[in-house]
Amino acid sequence: MRRPHVVQHRAVTDNDSVDETGMLLRQGAGFVLRRDLGGILMLELHRVPVDLVAKRVRLVGRRLADGHVEVEGVQPWS
Repeated sequence: MRRPHVVQHRAVTDNDSVDETGMLLRQGAGFVLRRDLGGILMLELHRVPVDLVAKRVRLVGRRLADGHVEVEGVQPWS
């Protein structure tokens, strides 16, 4: 059993759910989240939030593999 990994006030838990904040950026043909606490998450987005690119966001989703997240929701964050 994996231990929870706390990220600010959000967490990656045993069920692989992700709740993170950071800067949404384009990278090549895709998108990444530059996490507030450091590091990069590669994002699988079903909807492209073009109005949120290069802005701080909060995203929720599910971890697919190390560093990859399937995004279920993304919203502006200050």
